[in-house]
Amino acid sequence: MADAPATGLPTVPAIPALTRGTPCRSSAVACVDLSSQQAWLTDGEGNVTYGPVGALGGTRKYPTPTGTFSVDYKDADHVSNLYDAAMPYSVFFAPAIAFHTGSLSERSHGCIHLGRTASKRFFANLSPGDTVQVVS
Repeated sequence: MADAPATGLPTVPAIPALTRGTPCRSSAVACVDLSSQQAWLTDGEGNVTYGPVGALGGTRKYPTPTGTFSVDYKDADHVSNLYDAAMPYSVFFAPAIAFHTGSLSERSHGCIHLGRTASKRFFANLSPGDTVQVVS
């Protein structure tokens, strides 16, 4: 196979495909848009399987980190040692950051609050190693 002819132009990396209706890459199994306060579950191949649902992140003092992460572990009955607070249906994807049942009107210390039905669905559908993308 012959090399492509040199054009003198720089190579432009391919733009990753997005999951339709979300701001996240098609490889993300969970997507969070902090500015619109929405979250989705996908099949990791560019198709939404659940959402959008309300999702509320952290405060200015305790912001939710943005970027691409992997689900670390899950704990249905997690209680925060730091804040002595129940965090039902926790799905941890960054150090000390998780999706969990929480208020959609009161911001967290960096976690993603979901309503009870949504948090149960995220808990049931996400597995360790799944990709989570959080955008601002």
